[in-house]
Amino acid sequence: ADTGEMIERLSGAEPMPPASVTKTFTALYARDRLGPDYRFTTRLIGSGTLTGGRLTGDLILAGGGDPVLTTDDLAALAADLKAAGVQQVAGRFLVWGGALPYQHEIDPGQLPHLGYNPAVSGLNLNFNRVYFEWAPQGTGGYRVSMDARTDTYRPDVAIARMRVADRDLPVYTYEDAGGADDWTVARTALGDGGSRWLPVRKPALYAGDVFRTMAAAQGIALPAAVEIADLPEGRDLARHDSPPLDVLIADMLEYSTNLTAEVLGLTATQAAGGHPATLADSTDFMRRWARDTLGIHARFGDHSGLGEGTLVSASEMVTALVAAARDGALIRLMKEIALVNDEGEALPAPPAVVRAKTGTLNFVSALAGYLVTPGGRRLAFAIFTADPEQRVQAQASGEEVPPGTRDWGRQARRVQQQLLQGWALRHR
Repeated sequence: ADTGEMIERLSGAEPMPPASVTKTFTALYARDRLGPDYRFTTRLIGSGTLTGGRLTGDLILAGGGDPVLTTDDLAALAADLKAAGVQQVAGRFLVWGGALPYQHEIDPGQLPHLGYNPAVSGLNLNFNRVYFEWAPQGTGGYRVSMDARTDTYRPDVAIARMRVADRDLPVYTYEDAGGADDWTVARTALGDGGSRWLPVRKPALYAGDVFRTMAAAQGIALPAAVEIADLPEGRDLARHDSPPLDVLIADMLEYSTNLTAEVLGLTATQAAGGHPATLADSTDFMRRWARDTLGIHARFGDHSGLGEGTLVSASEMVTALVAAARDGALIRLMKEIALVNDEGEALPAPPAVVRAKTGTLNFVSALAGYLVTPGGRRLAFAIFTADPEQRVQAQASGEEVPPGTRDWGRQARRVQQQLLQGWALRHR
């Protein structure tokens, strides 16, 4: 990684799907355009006068794109609103997500109920996911709930609704009901109870729904939220800042949060002077940036690697990693990958430290990053593996986890381990 000397290569020039390794490019793009200390700000704005605890105008919850805003943060904003002297709102309660262009979902090719494929907006909450929980009740019946839970709060939401349907397949259906997300679930799939995160398609209204509950807990009654396209003038009553960009990037690379990647990419494009309406508009900017800054010619379908449109060769990936190694920031932000034996147990005395980004789709497995030997030698590597024919069959099956996917993924990860450990021993 310090000299750029190519040590080993196999089919290095072949374009491959990198899956979530794409987030590595997004991280570099965002750091370059926004800076490592950039923060997203969510504001509560009052459009009228505040007299004797009464706000005569509207209250606006205005998003700044924060991809990690949580119910806890909205609870803190509600407390800050009360501390600012607001006891009553005479006008409307408005929500604004126009800081970023709204995307109904990241990848239209995914199944509708996958929580890692939510909407994208300038006002996001809980990674734009709602918690669906069910339990048997009575004879053949189920109690279902939808909430915006964190470890601290579990507010029910009205913006997402679930109905149990008497059928076998499909397991889930989704319908846009205007002011709400309407879901159905097949009764035969519910079993003895369970839970899962579902995507939110109306993130601004979702945040408004939850904030209304948090404000009520502070004694501030608000009407139902109304989404607006244009942000009116007013004065800030309370605000919440996200962690700095480098913290967001480190979390994104560790947990592979797709929403964070798309928000960072869109925001970086706007900072570069772009006005993207779609993810494709934004990734075109990132493609040109990668060409001019990293010297590679990759194709990006989105900023997260979830969709089908991203292709990059292993050689180009390594070229980017070598370029990024100059200031050492990326390697510090990447997750440490344990070196393990054939049983998956961590090696007691690993021959190197690996910091990298993983990428996984059905019949796609990718790993790219840095290997640092005990002597301090840094190697940059990329391992891209895919079975295109099985991937096509998997997508046609309509199953969330198609047959053979897990076994194939385990084999791919074992190959990665063998390569990494071999390199570490040979290039000490």
